[in-house]
Amino acid sequence: MAVLRHARLTTWAPAGVLLASLLLSGCQSAYYDVMEQAGVHKRDILSDRVVAARDAQQDADEQFSSALERYQSVVTVPESKLSRAYGELESDYERSQAAAERVSQRIDAIESVAQALFSEWEGELDQYQNQTYRRQSERELEQTRQRYSEMLDAMHRAEDTMPPVLTAMHDNVLFLKHNLNARAIGALKGEVNQLETQIATLRREMQASIERSNRFIDGMTPMD
Repeated sequence: MAVLRHARLTTWAPAGVLLASLLLSGCQSAYYDVMEQAGVHKRDILSDRVVAARDAQQDADEQFSSALERYQSVVTVPESKLSRAYGELESDYERSQAAAERVSQRIDAIESVAQALFSEWEGELDQYQNQTYRRQSERELEQTRQRYSEMLDAMHRAEDTMPPVLTAMHDNVLFLKHNLNARAIGALKGEVNQLETQIATLRREMQASIERSNRFIDGMTPMD
Protein backbone atom coordinates (compact mmCIF):
# COMPACT_ATOMS: atom_id res chain seq x y z
CA MET A 1 0.00 0.00 0.00
CA ALA A 2 1.11 3.58 -0.49
CA VAL A 3 1.75 4.17 3.22
CA LEU A 4 3.72 0.97 3.68
CA ARG A 5 5.76 1.59 0.54
CA HIS A 6 6.61 5.08 1.75
CA ALA A 7 7.53 3.73 5.17
CA ARG A 8 9.86 1.18 3.63
CA LEU A 9 11.52 3.72 1.37
CA THR A 10 12.23 6.21 4.13
CA THR A 11 14.40 3.65 5.91
CA TRP A 12 16.90 3.71 3.01
CA ALA A 13 19.52 6.32 2.27
CA PRO A 14 18.96 8.02 -1.14
CA ALA A 15 21.98 6.25 -2.64
CA GLY A 16 20.68 2.94 -1.32
CA VAL A 17 17.30 3.52 -2.92
CA LEU A 18 18.90 4.29 -6.27
CA LEU A 19 21.16 1.25 -6.11
CA ALA A 20 18.30 -1.03 -5.12
CA SER A 21 16.16 0.34 -7.96
CA LEU A 22 18.90 -0.25 -10.49
CA LEU A 23 19.53 -3.77 -9.26
CA LEU A 24 15.82 -4.56 -9.26
CA SER A 25 15.43 -3.15 -12.75
CA GLY A 26 18.34 -5.26 -13.99
CA CYS A 27 17.02 -8.41 -12.34
CA GLN A 28 13.55 -7.84 -13.76
CA SER A 29 14.93 -7.24 -17.25
CA ALA A 30 16.95 -10.45 -17.09
CA TYR A 31 13.90 -12.31 -15.79
CA TYR A 32 11.74 -11.07 -18.65
CA ASP A 33 14.44 -12.07 -21.16
CA VAL A 34 14.61 -15.60 -19.77
CA MET A 35 10.82 -15.92 -19.75
CA GLU A 36 10.66 -14.63 -23.33
CA GLN A 37 13.08 -17.31 -24.42
CA ALA A 38 10.83 -19.87 -22.74
CA GLY A 39 7.86 -18.58 -24.74
CA VAL A 40 6.27 -16.61 -21.89
CA HIS A 41 5.82 -13.02 -22.98
CA LYS A 42 5.41 -9.87 -20.88
CA ARG A 43 1.74 -9.79 -21.82
CA ASP A 44 1.31 -13.26 -20.27
CA ILE A 45 3.25 -12.24 -17.16
CA LEU A 46 1.10 -9.12 -16.79
CA SER A 47 -2.10 -11.17 -17.02
CA ASP A 48 -0.81 -13.64 -14.43
CA ARG A 49 0.17 -10.83 -12.06
CA VAL A 50 -3.21 -9.16 -12.38
CA VAL A 51 -4.84 -12.48 -11.49
CA ALA A 52 -2.54 -12.75 -8.45
CA ALA A 53 -3.38 -9.19 -7.39
CA ARG A 54 -7.09 -9.80 -7.84
CA ASP A 55 -6.87 -12.90 -5.65
CA ALA A 56 -4.87 -10.98 -3.03
CA GLN A 57 -7.55 -8.27 -3.01
CA GLN A 58 -10.24 -10.89 -2.55
CA ASP A 59 -8.30 -12.39 0.36
CA ALA A 60 -7.88 -8.94 1.91
CA ASP A 61 -11.57 -8.20 1.50
CA GLU A 62 -12.46 -11.41 3.32
CA GLN A 63 -9.85 -10.86 6.02
CA PHE A 64 -11.00 -7.33 6.87
CA SER A 65 -14.61 -8.51 6.91
CA SER A 66 -13.65 -11.30 9.32
CA ALA A 67 -11.73 -8.84 11.51
CA LEU A 68 -14.76 -6.57 11.71
CA GLU A 69 -16.93 -9.46 12.87
CA ARG A 70 -14.38 -10.13 15.60
CA TYR A 71 -14.47 -6.50 16.76
CA GLN A 72 -18.25 -6.53 16.77
CA SER A 73 -18.29 -9.66 18.93
CA VAL A 74 -15.66 -8.42 21.39
CA VAL A 75 -17.87 -5.62 22.69
CA THR A 76 -20.30 -8.23 24.02
CA VAL A 77 -17.84 -10.55 25.77
CA PRO A 78 -17.76 -10.65 29.59
CA GLU A 79 -14.81 -8.99 31.29
CA SER A 80 -13.46 -12.39 32.35
CA LYS A 81 -12.84 -13.32 28.70
CA LEU A 82 -11.20 -10.09 27.59
CA SER A 83 -7.69 -11.52 27.71
CA ARG A 84 -8.60 -14.17 25.16
CA ALA A 85 -10.48 -11.60 23.09
CA TYR A 86 -7.37 -9.41 23.02
CA GLY A 87 -5.30 -12.28 21.65
CA GLU A 88 -7.85 -12.93 18.91
CA LEU A 89 -8.02 -9.25 17.94
CA GLU A 90 -4.25 -9.02 17.81
CA SER A 91 -4.12 -12.04 15.50
CA ASP A 92 -6.78 -10.53 13.25
CA TYR A 93 -4.84 -7.27 13.08
CA GLU A 94 -1.65 -9.10 12.11
CA ARG A 95 -3.45 -11.13 9.45
CA SER A 96 -5.07 -7.99 8.08
CA GLN A 97 -1.71 -6.23 7.97
CA ALA A 98 -0.17 -9.17 6.09
CA ALA A 99 -3.10 -9.26 3.64
CA ALA A 100 -2.71 -5.55 2.95
CA GLU A 101 1.02 -5.93 2.36
CA ARG A 102 0.39 -8.75 -0.12
CA VAL A 103 -1.98 -6.52 -2.08
CA SER A 104 0.67 -3.80 -2.28
CA GLN A 105 3.34 -6.26 -3.37
CA ARG A 106 1.10 -7.60 -6.13
CA ILE A 107 0.37 -4.07 -7.36
CA ASP A 108 4.08 -3.26 -7.41
CA ALA A 109 4.71 -6.39 -9.49
CA ILE A 110 1.99 -5.38 -11.96
CA GLU A 111 3.44 -1.90 -12.41
CA SER A 112 6.90 -3.33 -13.03
CA VAL A 113 5.92 -5.63 -15.88
CA ALA A 114 3.37 -3.20 -17.35
CA GLN A 115 6.04 -0.52 -17.69
CA ALA A 116 8.32 -3.00 -19.47
CA LEU A 117 5.52 -4.25 -21.73
CA PHE A 118 4.31 -0.82 -22.83
CA SER A 119 7.84 0.43 -23.41
CA GLU A 120 8.64 -2.59 -25.59
CA TRP A 121 5.33 -2.39 -27.46
CA GLU A 122 5.75 1.30 -28.23
CA GLY A 123 9.35 0.83 -29.31
CA GLU A 124 8.40 -1.90 -31.75
CA LEU A 125 5.79 0.18 -33.59
CA ASP A 126 8.43 1.73 -35.83
CA GLN A 127 9.55 -1.70 -36.95
CA TYR A 128 6.38 -2.18 -38.99
CA GLN A 129 6.62 -1.79 -42.73
CA ASN A 130 2.90 -2.41 -43.15
CA GLN A 131 1.27 0.83 -41.97
CA THR A 132 -2.14 -0.81 -41.55
CA TYR A 133 -0.64 -3.24 -39.05
CA ARG A 134 1.20 -0.42 -37.35
CA ARG A 135 -1.97 1.65 -36.87
CA GLN A 136 -3.87 -1.38 -35.61
CA SER A 137 -1.11 -2.25 -33.12
CA GLU A 138 -0.95 1.38 -31.98
CA ARG A 139 -4.73 1.42 -31.36
CA GLU A 140 -4.48 -1.82 -29.40
CA LEU A 141 -1.65 -0.37 -27.34
CA GLU A 142 -3.64 2.73 -26.45
CA GLN A 143 -6.74 0.70 -25.61
CA THR A 144 -4.71 -1.63 -23.39
CA ARG A 145 -3.06 1.34 -21.69
CA GLN A 146 -6.45 2.92 -21.04
CA ARG A 147 -7.89 -0.25 -19.53
CA TYR A 148 -4.71 -0.74 -17.52
CA SER A 149 -4.83 2.83 -16.20
CA GLU A 150 -8.47 2.42 -15.12
CA MET A 151 -7.64 -0.86 -13.40
CA LEU A 152 -4.55 0.51 -11.66
CA ASP A 153 -6.43 3.59 -10.42
CA ALA A 154 -9.08 1.31 -8.94
CA MET A 155 -6.39 -0.83 -7.32
CA HIS A 156 -4.72 2.18 -5.73
CA ARG A 157 -8.03 3.55 -4.46
CA ALA A 158 -8.70 0.22 -2.76
CA GLU A 159 -5.13 0.05 -1.50
CA ASP A 160 -5.41 3.51 0.06
CA THR A 161 -8.44 2.50 2.15
CA MET A 162 -6.45 -0.08 4.11
CA PRO A 163 -3.94 2.03 6.14
CA PRO A 164 -6.64 3.99 8.04
CA VAL A 165 -8.39 0.74 8.95
CA LEU A 166 -5.15 -0.85 10.08
CA THR A 167 -4.34 2.23 12.17
CA ALA A 168 -7.73 2.07 13.89
CA MET A 169 -7.37 -1.66 14.47
CA HIS A 170 -3.90 -1.25 15.94
CA ASP A 171 -5.02 1.54 18.27
CA ASN A 172 -7.88 -0.58 19.57
CA VAL A 173 -5.69 -3.64 20.05
CA LEU A 174 -3.10 -1.57 21.88
CA PHE A 175 -5.71 0.04 24.13
CA LEU A 176 -7.26 -3.33 24.96
CA LYS A 177 -3.83 -4.78 25.75
CA HIS A 178 -3.40 -2.36 28.65
CA ASN A 179 -7.05 -2.14 29.69
CA LEU A 180 -8.55 -5.60 30.07
CA ASN A 181 -11.64 -4.32 31.84
CA ALA A 182 -15.14 -2.93 31.36
CA ARG A 183 -13.68 0.47 30.48
CA ALA A 184 -12.01 -1.06 27.45
CA ILE A 185 -15.25 -2.64 26.28
CA GLY A 186 -16.96 0.74 26.54
CA ALA A 187 -14.22 2.37 24.50
CA LEU A 188 -14.39 -0.32 21.81
CA LYS A 189 -18.15 0.08 21.53
CA GLY A 190 -17.58 3.69 20.61
CA GLU A 191 -15.11 2.72 17.90
CA VAL A 192 -17.02 -0.12 16.25
CA ASN A 193 -19.36 2.14 14.28
CA GLN A 194 -16.43 4.06 12.81
CA LEU A 195 -14.64 0.83 11.98
CA GLU A 196 -17.79 -0.52 10.31
CA THR A 197 -17.93 2.59 8.11
CA GLN A 198 -14.25 2.38 7.20
CA ILE A 199 -14.39 -1.31 6.34
CA ALA A 200 -17.59 -0.84 4.33
CA THR A 201 -15.73 1.76 2.23
CA LEU A 202 -12.72 -0.56 1.95
CA ARG A 203 -14.89 -3.43 0.73
CA ARG A 204 -16.69 -1.27 -1.83
CA GLU A 205 -13.40 -0.07 -3.28
CA MET A 206 -11.93 -3.57 -3.15
CA GLN A 207 -14.88 -5.07 -5.02
CA ALA A 208 -14.73 -2.28 -7.62
CA SER A 209 -11.03 -2.99 -8.08
CA ILE A 210 -11.64 -6.73 -8.40
CA GLU A 211 -14.26 -6.03 -11.06
CA ARG A 212 -11.81 -3.82 -12.98
CA SER A 213 -9.19 -6.53 -12.68
CA ASN A 214 -11.55 -9.09 -14.15
CA ARG A 215 -12.36 -6.78 -17.06
CA PHE A 216 -8.68 -6.26 -17.76
CA ILE A 217 -7.96 -9.99 -17.58
CA ASP A 218 -10.83 -10.69 -20.01
CA GLY A 219 -9.46 -8.08 -22.39
CA MET A 220 -6.00 -9.62 -22.31
CA THR A 221 -7.26 -13.16 -23.00
CA PRO A 222 -6.80 -14.12 -26.66
CA MET A 223 -10.05 -14.75 -28.48
CA ASP A 224 -10.62 -18.30 -29.80
